[in-house]
Amino acid sequence: MVAQPRSLFEEVLSPFRNKGALRKKMRKVRGRPQTSNNASTANPVNNSKVDSSAEIPQNLTNRDEDNQTVKRKLDEVMEKLQSIEESVSKIPKIENDKESTERTEDKVDDSSSNSMVSKPVQKEEKRFVLKHIFNNVASFDEETNHCSVQENHFNLDSYIIVQRLDGHLAVYFHICGPKDKIKWAVETKGELKIYGKNQKREVKSLDKRYEKNQSWGFPKFLKFDDVKNDYLINGSLSVEAHIQIIETFGLGKEKIRTFDESQKDVSDFVVSVRDTKFHVQKMFLAAQSPYFKASLLGNFTESKKSEITLNGIDPDDFHYFLEVLYGEDVVDESTVEGIALLADMYDAPTAMRRCESFLINESKKSLKKIIQMASRYHLENVKNKCIEKIKTMGELRSVLPANINDLDQDVMGKLLQKSISLH
Repeated sequence: MVAQPRSLFEEVLSPFRNKGALRKKMRKVRGRPQTSNNASTANPVNNSKVDSSAEIPQNLTNRDEDNQTVKRKLDEVMEKLQSIEESVSKIPKIENDKESTERTEDKVDDSSSNSMVSKPVQKEEKRFVLKHIFNNVASFDEETNHCSVQENHFNLDSYIIVQRLDGHLAVYFHICGPKDKIKWAVETKGELKIYGKNQKREVKSLDKRYEKNQSWGFPKFLKFDDVKNDYLINGSLSVEAHIQIIETFGLGKEKIRTFDESQKDVSDFVVSVRDTKFHVQKMFLAAQSPYFKASLLGNFTESKKSEITLNGIDPDDFHYFLEVLYGEDVVDESTVEGIALLADMYDAPTAMRRCESFLINESKKSLKKIIQMASRYHLENVKNKCIEKIKTMGELRSVLPANINDLDQDVMGKLLQKSISLH
């Protein structure tokens, strides 16, 4: 009989199995651009009238509100973990190991199939979400930019801009390229979302190419009166930007190794990523990753080919990923996230360890950003080190995302356990 998976609740909340006792414990936590009426438009930031909130986070005004926010977020964590526990408890036990094995074998393709085994889940695409609460929206001055906190994702700085403009609320998404790059471009797909009362929301698609530091968005996202009547909650407005990076140009750092046709005489296999071909050694790649071992050496159609195509990834990221596997020191602030994404996608422990070492010992990224990366890319050592660094409730507040679903259940559990230990 297969053992039932141990509930995360058993590990995190064992001292507080009684829900009432846990809640009792938790109560102690007090804690002017080119425009178009319909289409999105480029919008350079109007620096002549920039609200102070464009430069600094809009913090809560007093400690009680801070503590209430922490308590609310930790309550959300607790409820999320309880939901996970209930889901796990409903998983039926498999009484027959043989039946389980047979079912697994039924799912494995034979050599006549064109599909690949253990194909990575494409949730690992380059996606990120910016969320911000804009306060005192009803009193916004005309044509004054109000900006969210700037965040860095995949070596690109970005933020949301909102503006009161001609009786409307304008909403834009701004991307800044690296300062050391003169010519670059980013293809994106995305959505701008505003949430209001009674689950009301407004969503607009934003599929744009950024070629310089610029904003794209909607000068007439909503009528300002509608915003005040239907979307403000206690005077505040919730805005989100959901962005997927499709392709980048000119953002990569200088490469150390080459994997082009000049390496044909010392390679026996080609990996194609978009329009770039990487000449590599099949056995070496297979030794670095169970995914590549299964697809290149297993009993599958791909193992008989001299070339495979990898979809949904960036060729620059794959180049740096290969350089890490070949022993080069290329992990830095600009490459670590792309390499970690592929290390997780292809289950490559060498690349994973190099990313973990950099994030723990060298990175200057914020603790909040590192925890988010550790959660998304399953960097277990980084998770533990980051949680250890949290010594106060203020530090705990600083790493909590706007939406706790941005973190996996393991990190949520560790943060909940840490909050209890601090009281």
